[in-house]
Amino acid sequence: MPQWWHDCGNALYFGKGARLPAKVMESLVMFPVRDVLIVIGSDLDWLTSLLVGGDNAIVFVGRGCAITAGALYCGADSRIVLQGKVLGTRSAIVDARNGGSVVADLDQLWAANVYIATDDMHRLEDAVTGERINPFGAHIRLGSHVWLCRDAVLTGHVEIGAGAVVGMRSMVRGQKIPERTVAAGSPARIVREGVTWSHDDLP
Repeated sequence: MPQWWHDCGNALYFGKGARLPAKVMESLVMFPVRDVLIVIGSDLDWLTSLLVGGDNAIVFVGRGCAITAGALYCGADSRIVLQGKVLGTRSAIVDARNGGSVVADLDQLWAANVYIATDDMHRLEDAVTGERINPFGAHIRLGSHVWLCRDAVLTGHVEIGAGAVVGMRSMVRGQKIPERTVAAGSPARIVREGVTWSHDDLP
């Protein structure tokens, strides 16, 4: 990293065997940021993008994470914390901005094109009152052993309970999904309770 990056109070730490692609390293100095902390505990050779777009951002990727062709974006005063063992099979996007946070406990399975975002990036307001009506800098928390199926979308204040499954092409927006349930649809609703799931594909 260039000297100015360190002089601005930024820090980048790698665990043993952890890596970022050269192009991703180059992108980390695209924006003049301060007091940014990045901790990488996994080999992320297949990560497409890691952008930090503002001061006081924190990105933590724990051990055992594999995110293929995925992208992480963290804005000012925002947080991305992937505690470990996140398997993103293809093109997962995690976007935390406007003081929001995305925190994922251990053991995540994210199928292709999962999209997790703390807000919509553009203001939608009530034409009469001027009040913003779409999410802004929300907090998203995924419990342990969560399966997000292909094209699942999580946005706004969201809490996914441990062992839960979010179905293919489902949207969880400003909702709390209980543990060990299956949520499906747009908006998502609970379609099954008392489930457990496995990485194995067995009869």
